[in-house]
Parts: sequence; structure tokens; C-alpha cells
Amino acid sequence: MNVKSRHHLRADAVAEIEDALADRLGVDLDADSFEKVEFDDSDWNVVLVDGEPHVLYVEAADSGDADEPFLTVQGANAYPPERSVVTVDAGAISFVSDGADVMRPGIVEADEDIEAGDLVAINEEGHGKFLAIGRAKTGGDDMVGDSGKVVESIHHVGDDLFEFSV
Repeated sequence: MNVKSRHHLRADAVAEIEDALADRLGVDLDADSFEKVEFDDSDWNVVLVDGEPHVLYVEAADSGDADEPFLTVQGANAYPPERSVVTVDAGAISFVSDGADVMRPGIVEADEDIEAGDLVAINEEGHGKFLAIGRAKTGGDDMVGDSGKVVESIHHVGDDLFEFSV
């Protein structure tokens, strides 16, 4: 991924990101610098938090809304979310890490406050590491079960954004 431009965010844009992540995820970004990065060869909109790609703007579920700030996989591992978390079992790790959507049989736990269309962070039960970011296709109280796709993968371990470094 080739960087097209990189610039510091204004205080109001930083406050918007901080407020959104605190409200949705219970995350407090304690950082000194926020820089937006645009790429020549990618549609990712990334914010470097103290030089690390920890925030990603994701297209809103409702196409009329503005893009939503959310943590990247690296961001979720640096600032573990308290809410909007879906936990998968060991059998799902390789699939989720390769970018597969998350299926009900692989889920061991999901935040019950998740609603269909919400962005979620996907972690694994063994070590609590975050593997992917996705969009819920159903509510958190309906995610554990026997069959069906319940989270659409957006960003995962090993994709271009995960491999990006400044």
C-alpha cells in the first residue's frame, strides 16, 4: 500500500474519533498524535494513533450515513474493547484469520448489546487476541448457534491493512 498523503487531524476530528470509540467500544484512546493516511492503491481510510494504524473508517451500514471510525485489528489488540466483541473458538481461528466470515458454530460468546449492522471486533477465546473486524448480520443474542453466517469480515490478520507499516 503506497501512501498518497498523510496529515494531522484537527482537534474536532480527534474528539469525534475518541467519542465514537468510547461510546461503541468502551475504549479510551490515550494518544498524542492522530494522522489521517490516504493511499494511492487502496480504499482504506486509516488514522495513525501515535504512528500506528489503530483506527479505520468503515463505510456505514446505512449508505446515507458518514463512515464510522472503528479500531483496526492492531488497534483492538492495543486498546482492547469492552463492548461489541464476538469471541470465537480455536477451530475458527484459521478461517477468521484468512478473512472468512464468522459462522455461528465457531462463536462461543457475543456481546448481547450488538445489533444487526453494528461493527464488531472478533477475538479468540484462548489468548484473547483480536483477529478481525466485521459487521454483524444479526444481534448478539442470536449469534451463538448451530448454523449460519453472522458476521461479515471487513479487515483481518494478514490483509494489506494489517501488513501496513509506516
